[in-house]
Amino acid sequence: MTDQLDAAFAALADRTRRDLVARLAVGDATVSELAAPYDMTIQAVSKHLNVLAAAGLVTKRPQAQRRLVHLEADALRTLTTWVEHYAQLADQRYRRLDAVLAALNENDPAAEPPHRKERS
Repeated sequence: MTDQLDAAFAALADRTRRDLVARLAVGDATVSELAAPYDMTIQAVSKHLNVLAAAGLVTKRPQAQRRLVHLEADALRTLTTWVEHYAQLADQRYRRLDAVLAALNENDPAAEPPHRKERS
């Protein structure tokens, strides 16, 4: 699992690859279709797609005379699950801190209440 996460985060560290993932979230596309808006060769876009494929984020599927690139939602769910886990831990820590600060404020009426944005 750690190797998969490392590969996926490394693949998504590149802006072009994140853009390719965003475009593939809308629907499958050929390499040529994906390469069209970029000022780079089809081969360069293909290399980016190969990095995403090695990380398990995309696959290529034959359809008639074309090979469509497909975004693998399960791979993204793995990343989301990992990020959400640590976000929840951080939120729990902040809630505990808020409780401590509230208790301190109850003991010291002159203290100002903490000014924090609400977490969603």
